[in-house]
Amino acid sequence: MPSRGKRPGRCRAMCTSKWGLLGFLVLRCRPNSGADFDALGTVIFGEELGRSGFGGVAASIADHADMALPVVVGAGTREQQRRFVPDVAAGRRILGFAVTEPGGGSDLTRMKTTAVRDGDGWLLNGQKTFITNAVSADLFITVARTDPAARGAKGFSLFVVEKGSQGISVGSNFNKTGWCSSDMSEVFFENFRVPSGNLLGEEGRGFYVLMQRLERERMSMCSQCIGMMERALEITLQYVKNRPAYGRTLWDLQSIRHEMAGYASDLAAAKLLIYHAAAKKSRGESTRLETSMMKATVPQLMKRLVDGCVQMHGASGYMRGMEIERIWRDTRPFSLGGGAAAVMLDEVAKLL
Repeated sequence: MPSRGKRPGRCRAMCTSKWGLLGFLVLRCRPNSGADFDALGTVIFGEELGRSGFGGVAASIADHADMALPVVVGAGTREQQRRFVPDVAAGRRILGFAVTEPGGGSDLTRMKTTAVRDGDGWLLNGQKTFITNAVSADLFITVARTDPAARGAKGFSLFVVEKGSQGISVGSNFNKTGWCSSDMSEVFFENFRVPSGNLLGEEGRGFYVLMQRLERERMSMCSQCIGMMERALEITLQYVKNRPAYGRTLWDLQSIRHEMAGYASDLAAAKLLIYHAAAKKSRGESTRLETSMMKATVPQLMKRLVDGCVQMHGASGYMRGMEIERIWRDTRPFSLGGGAAAVMLDEVAKLL
């Protein structure tokens, strides 16, 4: 895996084959429906990505293969699927999901990017930020307001944006504390022309397509958290069972054993919630309540659990080059993306 300081180009070269393979799995997992993991597939996929211990790699691959690609397949026409999906599934073209805007954050209805009809196409103007894969991506799934008179969630449309044309630019790769193996940047549109054939789904219905994906996005992110917590516990258990302390090992201290047992129990409960929600979603049932609950609580649990694992490693747990230190840095973004914890708790309250 690429280490801190490696440029996105290196990361892209190392991960393209994985993106292609995982894109292929996304497309082939449910051949009778034409595409798309079911929700259980998404959770298993995310958990195994998380177990790599590299939050950036997991984020980049999941954004490409399990968030952006299914939108093209699910909302796109047959012509759009033929035009975009083969190269994306093979890893020859990388996808980014360009939704978040400055000042918008978790409130997607505040997006200010606009798309105005211009002949047989659209002129796109606006700015997106904190976009995973922004530097590496060849294509973006983006959303813009197409009806200025509409309010709230109405009047937004989805587009496939192809990088390389005049009017689109990408900022410098952000210098993040964690997720160092994943590029992230801003994307700017200035009178960028989008062909009419790149409109995804119905005009004005883009927000609702995004909402349908949000439940799965939150499952994906939380299952990555599960995988990372499993890896953190695995390496910490190995450490405390072998670290000499006071003539015995750290594991022989009851307080250490009980703390690890508590973490393992909390992790098991969080995992059951996610798999329960995935099973419901795979049966076609709504999981808005469960996914809001998990997004509010699972990343918070991960911060507490991984921080505790660092503590058990002592000073060595804070040293660059230690796996637990990298996992610790990579835990923080999960409680930010896909809906902040406070927003999710309010969503839970509305559904009770």
